[in-house]
Amino acid sequence: MEYRNKLVLAPMVRVGTLPFRLLAAQYGADITYCEEIIDHKMLKCERRINEVIGSTDFVEKGTNNVVFRTCDEEKDRVVFQIGTSDAVRALTTAQLVCNDVAAVDINMGCPKSFSVSGGMGAALLSKPELIHDILTTLKRNLNTPVTCKIRLLKSPHDTVELARRIEKTGVSALAVHGRKVPDRPRDPAKWNEIAEVVSALSIPVIANGDVFENDDVERIKSATGMIGYTRRLCLSKSCLGSSASSVMVARGALWNASMFSPEGKVSYEAVKREYIRKCILWDNDIKSTKHTLKEMIIHYSCLELPEGKAVIKSESMADLALVKAISIQLNLIFPPPSSRLKPKSLNSHSHVVHQTLNSIKVYNVTCTILSYYLALWYWVLPCMKDSGLASRKTKVYLDQIYENIY
Repeated sequence: MEYRNKLVLAPMVRVGTLPFRLLAAQYGADITYCEEIIDHKMLKCERRINEVIGSTDFVEKGTNNVVFRTCDEEKDRVVFQIGTSDAVRALTTAQLVCNDVAAVDINMGCPKSFSVSGGMGAALLSKPELIHDILTTLKRNLNTPVTCKIRLLKSPHDTVELARRIEKTGVSALAVHGRKVPDRPRDPAKWNEIAEVVSALSIPVIANGDVFENDDVERIKSATGMIGYTRRLCLSKSCLGSSASSVMVARGALWNASMFSPEGKVSYEAVKREYIRKCILWDNDIKSTKHTLKEMIIHYSCLELPEGKAVIKSESMADLALVKAISIQLNLIFPPPSSRLKPKSLNSHSHVVHQTLNSIKVYNVTCTILSYYLALWYWVLPCMKDSGLASRKTKVYLDQIYENIY
């Protein structure tokens, strides 16, 4: 994997699932990290091929709990991030997934109490010998690229010294979050301290922190001394020098994943709809889907408004599909699939539409029969009827609607 001149989706807990990674890649992310997955949890999993949706799943043995899901479409860009405090467990975990991902990363920056109390994440920053053991063990035994992600230490000198030790292990790249462990998200990222790491290393450095807009990508590249970067790949020789590293985006991508696009952002509503569509197609779990949607809504609006309340009360992907579908404004243009036929009659099936909406518990949403029709035409029918994700009761209603409309 090439780590120079890339736009990178950061690892985010309960956000970096397959649908969101594919969403970021669709808008232009070159590398996408999965959420941190703890080694203990992964070691309880077995690899299964999900022929229904075309994914590769790592499922907790004896259950249907999917711990990690990926697909061939992202194989060349997805980075599997491990939360670990032990070299042997890290290696065993990496060996489970190394043939299905582009690279393996060790989380050395998470300041959450769960990670730190278990000796993982930011707890590793004070244990350079353990860092060396974990990374060299992975490098010796894997053909897959190995990287790690750290935070700034107490002083720039300490950060540079640790970064140099990490570089000597043979890692392919180093991601640096421009905050220290005690810092909060509202504290400004210290780009100047990332710059000192960039100047000290010959491997690519991935700069992370306070990148929210397209302009911030250029600003952090300039502030950290990452020369030769232009929007998308620059092919001149000056762009291929050792200082030309990459930019990692977390909250900016969470709020609107289209920030990766070289054409600029699309509407927040369009991004939400596309995210839900991908969650349905890839059978994403409802908890992480709701968490991601709530984070999007909080940034632009409020969870106390009808849309936020409806998301909170949703109990299935079917609920969420209708929450978004019914909010479609009538003046928006949606290109119908070429195979879709004109409806026979709207009135003839309005009672079935009402019955369908009630059966899957969409709350706090009122709309006209025409809005119901748009919801079913553009969302529920295409996404659910043949996906295998709807309940038996819902499928019966959908079959009735198809029979009446087409």
